[in-house]
Amino acid sequence: MTGRDQARGPARAGDLLELVRSGRATTRGALQQVTGLSRATVGQRLDRLFRAGWLREGAGGPVDSPLGGRPSITLEFDDAHAVVLAADLDTRHARAAVLSLAGEILAEHGGTLLIEDGPDAVLGELGHWFAELLEKAGHRADEVCGIGLAVPGPVDNGTGRVVQPPIMPGWDGYDIRGRLARAFSEHTGAGTVPVLVDNDANLMAYGEQRTAYADCSAFVLVKVSTGIGAGVVVDGSIYRGIDGGAGDLGHIRVPEGAEALCRCGSYGCLAAVASGGAVARKLAETGVRAASGSDVRDLLASGHPGAAALARDAGRLVGDVLATVVTLLNPGVLMIAGDLAGTPFLTGVRELLYQRALPRSTAHLDVVTSRLGERAGLVGAGALVVEYLYAPERVEERLRALGV
Repeated sequence: MTGRDQARGPARAGDLLELVRSGRATTRGALQQVTGLSRATVGQRLDRLFRAGWLREGAGGPVDSPLGGRPSITLEFDDAHAVVLAADLDTRHARAAVLSLAGEILAEHGGTLLIEDGPDAVLGELGHWFAELLEKAGHRADEVCGIGLAVPGPVDNGTGRVVQPPIMPGWDGYDIRGRLARAFSEHTGAGTVPVLVDNDANLMAYGEQRTAYADCSAFVLVKVSTGIGAGVVVDGSIYRGIDGGAGDLGHIRVPEGAEALCRCGSYGCLAAVASGGAVARKLAETGVRAASGSDVRDLLASGHPGAAALARDAGRLVGDVLATVVTLLNPGVLMIAGDLAGTPFLTGVRELLYQRALPRSTAHLDVVTSRLGERAGLVGAGALVVEYLYAPERVEERLRALGV
C-alpha cells in the first residue's frame, strides 16, 4: 500500500475492488500481500463484493509455490451485473447508447436533436431514446447504474451545469443532472440514477485514451466541428482546470480572425475562422450549399476541392495555436477529431505545428486522427460513470446502501 493508503487505514472493500479491477492484485493471496490484511479480513471484505454481485471467480492462476499445490483462483470484476447509459450531444445531432461496464456498446441510436430547442425538450427526448435502447439491448431499467452525458460546452464538474456556453442557448446554469434523471424515470418507470455531465471533447479524449493509448501519460484531443475544443487527459485523469474551462481553444484570439465575429460575441476567436461552422460559411459565400460542420464533412468525403482547400487553411490556423499547446503540455499523442478531421485539415495542422513548435516538443509526438469516431464521446461518458461509481469511497457508500 502507498503512504496515503496507510494514512487512511486498513484497505476497505472498495480498495480491494480497485486492486482487482486494475489488475494489480487478482488473487486472495496477492490482496493479502499488497494490503497487509489477514486472510480472514480479506475474505470478509471480498464476501461483501461477491454478495453485491460485483466480483466473480475466474480461472485458476499459476501455482506460486515450487512445491506445487492447488492453483490460485483468480478474481474478476463482474462487468455483466449492470449497464450504463450514455449520450453525446452536438448542436444538431445526438447519439445515445447502452454500454456494458467494460465499455462495450450494446445498443445505439443517432438522430437529429437540436441543442437550440433547449434543455427541457432535449433531455426529455433523451429519456425516450434511453427507454427504447434498453428494450433493444434486452436490459431492464433497474439494471442501469448511471448515466453519462457529453455536451458541447464548458461544464462545472462540481454541479454538472454548463457555464456560459457559446453554442448552447438557454442551457447556462440549467440543472442537467436533475432533468435527465427525471426523464429517465418518466420514460422507464425506474428510480433515479446518478447522472454525470462533462464537456464533449473531455469525454472523447477520455474514451480514446483509455481505449487505445492507455500508456500515454499526456494525451490531447482536439475536436473541430461546429466549434473547436480540446480534451486533455493527464496520468489517466481528465484535466478540467478549476471550473471546467480548460481546453477552450476555440476562443483563443488569432490575428487572422480580427474581423470575424464569433458566436461568443467577441471578434478574433479561432472558432470564428477555423471551425466547421466557419468553413461552411465560407463555402456558402461561394455558392456551395453548406450550413454546418457536418455539411463540410460530407463535402470532404465526396472530394470537393473547395472544401478541401478551406479545410487545409483551417488546419494551418489551428496548427499554429496547437504549437503553443504542444510546447506547454508536451503530450505524447495529439488527436484530431470532429467534422474536419480528414487529410486536408490534418495536413494543414502538421504543416504549421512542426514549423512553429520547437523540435524538442514534437520529437516524441504522434499526431493522429480518431479511432473511435462518433462513438468516442459515448465510450468516454460510459467510462466516466463506471470510474465514478466504483471508486473506493463510493463503493463503501453503495455497499452500505445495499445492506451488504
